Amino acid sequence: MAFGAADSDSLYDVAIIGAGVVGCAIARAFAIRGWRTVLVEKAADILEGASKGNSALLHTGFDEPAGSLELQLIKSGYALYRRMHQRLNLPFERTGAVVVAWDDAQVAKLPAIAAHAAANGVEASILDAAALRRREPGLAADARGAVLIADEGIIDPWSAPLAYLRQAMLHGARLVTGAEVLGLADDGQAWRLRTARGEIAARLVVNAAGLFGDRVETLAGRVPGFTIRPRKGQFLVYDKPAHELVTSIILKVPTERTKGVLLARTVFGNLLLGPTAEDQDDRVHARTDGAVLRRIMAEGEAMLPALAGQTITAAFAGLRPATEHRDYQLRADPEQRFITVGGIRSTGLSASLGLGEWAATEGSHILGEPRPAPADDDLDWPQMPNLAEARPRPYQMPGRSPIACHCEWVTEGEIAAALEGPLAAGTLGGLKRRTRAAMGRCQGFGCTGALSRLAPQFYPEPLAEAAE
Repeated sequence: MAFGAADSDSLYDVAIIGAGVVGCAIARAFAIRGWRTVLVEKAADILEGASKGNSALLHTGFDEPAGSLELQLIKSGYALYRRMHQRLNLPFERTGAVVVAWDDAQVAKLPAIAAHAAANGVEASILDAAALRRREPGLAADARGAVLIADEGIIDPWSAPLAYLRQAMLHGARLVTGAEVLGLADDGQAWRLRTARGEIAARLVVNAAGLFGDRVETLAGRVPGFTIRPRKGQFLVYDKPAHELVTSIILKVPTERTKGVLLARTVFGNLLLGPTAEDQDDRVHARTDGAVLRRIMAEGEAMLPALAGQTITAAFAGLRPATEHRDYQLRADPEQRFITVGGIRSTGLSASLGLGEWAATEGSHILGEPRPAPADDDLDWPQMPNLAEARPRPYQMPGRSPIACHCEWVTEGEIAAALEGPLAAGTLGGLKRRTRAAMGRCQGFGCTGALSRLAPQFYPEPLAEAAE
């Protein structure tokens, strides 16, 4: 269960630092194996760091370096999600992706892209211009051909880690929020985590602190071996009508410098354009820039001319915990009883379940008892509320409660449910991620009054009073 303060009298088998998508997946993997697990998060809710902003793709790993650990874990995570998602009531839309060539030089690269995908164990086929046009008739006239990766898809990027942690908690895991780790000391038997909510003791520590992963290594008296350099990605979200302009994820043939921006549907019925890749020093704030957004908007319109004139409902930026290394920074240290899961960049959502299995397998060996994951039929499976447009939503059900957010068709009952239980929303952002409220075309203009009445803890008192 969740609890507000650290349980200083308990000794956990494993303490995981960081409740992003990777930390939630790691907590699940340890908890289902029966290890006494605690997840420690400095923010007031999960997914408040790098995990709150991403492109929501479930990636096959077709373009990852052959033989890399990242590729192995993406493929593992992809397979696990496909196996699990229906049991958790999570969406997956197999849209496929097309890597589009726009000139002769790029056309010449398509066979190598397809061959690389095949070498990575991912099915790929080459489309000529006519076949590409049949699949994506809205693309600009200079689209010359593409590589089709049929198994790429889109998911709900926030309900998935919420489900992983809910399943972990059904198997005994605990969550401590508002618990920034201020110090780490190993007494030879257990690690003592000094947090803002008290001390936590655990036999094993897993560092999944994302944008602060190198600093946690230093707190533990370890040489990090990597330095986090946040990489900002800016995105544009187009309104519902733009959703129908493409069916596939639209990618560009990469250059030596960049992969360029992509276009992808979202399971929420929008169209997403982005991201950029901009290094910065600030690990907390990801600010959008009007000039950059105009540039990627022009880039999107060059690929998909019908984007011109489409309504943009939101712009946002996310930070990825990039390092000076190309691959993930994963280390298991049996002597120190410490596991590092660092440098998990843009593929973290896809690889998260694979990373969880890797960490729990290594951790079980360190804890002295190798434990495989139980059979799926032996696990408890929480049922997640559905937010995807392609499946039934609560507003469509007879006897539903009143609508709180008309842009995203969120009912008051959904708001109430998100504020209850062991993983209740701890921030306004967490409430939005759990329900989609205030994330539609008006960005909260029409539903803030209702939300301030239903969740007054997230609003200034005068606003709450005005809504009554």
